[in-house]
Amino acid sequence: MQKIVVEGGAPLNGEVRISGAKNAVLPILCATLLADGLVTLRNVPHLHDVHTTARLLAELGARVGDGGPGVVTVDPTTVNSHVAPYELVKTMRASVLVLGPLLAKYGHAEVSLPGGCAIGSRPVDLHIKGLQSLGAQISVENGFIKARADKLRGARHVFDIVSVGATENVLMAATLAQGRSVIENAAMEPEIVDLAECLIAMGANITGAGTGRIVVEGVDRLHACEHSVVADRIEAGTFLVAAAMTGGRVTITHARPDTMDAVLDKLRDAGAELDCDGDRITLDMKGRRPKSVDITTMPHPGFPTDMQAQFMALNCVADGVGVINETIFENRFMHVNELLRLGADIRVDGHTAVVRGVPRLSGAPVMATDLRASASLILAGLVANGTTTIDRIYHLDRGYENIEQKLSGLGAKISRIG
Repeated sequence: MQKIVVEGGAPLNGEVRISGAKNAVLPILCATLLADGLVTLRNVPHLHDVHTTARLLAELGARVGDGGPGVVTVDPTTVNSHVAPYELVKTMRASVLVLGPLLAKYGHAEVSLPGGCAIGSRPVDLHIKGLQSLGAQISVENGFIKARADKLRGARHVFDIVSVGATENVLMAATLAQGRSVIENAAMEPEIVDLAECLIAMGANITGAGTGRIVVEGVDRLHACEHSVVADRIEAGTFLVAAAMTGGRVTITHARPDTMDAVLDKLRDAGAELDCDGDRITLDMKGRRPKSVDITTMPHPGFPTDMQAQFMALNCVADGVGVINETIFENRFMHVNELLRLGADIRVDGHTAVVRGVPRLSGAPVMATDLRASASLILAGLVANGTTTIDRIYHLDRGYENIEQKLSGLGAKISRIG
């Protein structure tokens, strides 16, 4: 099994290109099922989850092509199955996002219930209720969500709680529903906006994406389009935190600073000097130790839960005491025990972690527990004395494109073995 080995102590300096967003490209790939022609996607990151989604689309009968570096084409006109099997869905919860498109386009869909998730339950009932409000008949039988509708009809739906995935599923389904749909208490993440922009390029009539109220006027069909995937704000934030922790100076390119306000504000609180120029963000710590920051994760535009683990790693070596409140997922402190192995001082009480910064961490063997935890352990290894070996890095390949090569380009001593 592959591992990542990090030799700590080198400040990061240089320039790194940010890839397309994992959390945007997966729903957009599912949305291609709605089109009546070829969809060409650009700035697609080379990630395990992208390959899994492509396999799922191919399983449904779509023709998925490689258009060169960062380019994927999907021809959905050959789709001949409306069943998403457990073998593929179990490896990636985002697979449930084919439910809305299949239902809207073909009138029925069978999608296996996703398997368990390491960072907590992500109930699909929000997806089901949203689609039922559009007139779908849905049952859960033998581990499958079975949905039917002769024709979806526009309706007003209010989500009980904010859910990115459920917002995406209902938004996609509503594009081909008859009449107007209003989605209230909608998720406002930049990835929702990117999905909406792709759907609009296909001919959908959508307003309000990026706000808590999205209005969709249904159309009869969606057509071929081209779309470039938005920059990954979580990857961008991860590299900026790495620069801050190591006291370095790093410029990230092809980024979207306007999607990262909460993260950039916390980096400034930590003592970083930031300069945003178009799609470039330069962070300079001038060799200083970061200052501890307090964080409460919230739906966008609040602080993203996907950056919590990375900022916990920063707090581990920061000057002062930082308090982290995790309000999104109930089981997202599993990286704490691994950070403790590196010498961190962390106390956890329920959904709150109190992190007291130490001058230096010590390298040790650790094990990744989920995608963002993997990144936090790499960041901690960058500033630890000696060698840190991170096992179970398959989590990492789900959401970071060539992270060890990118970090090596900034001066990190990091390699993959096994």
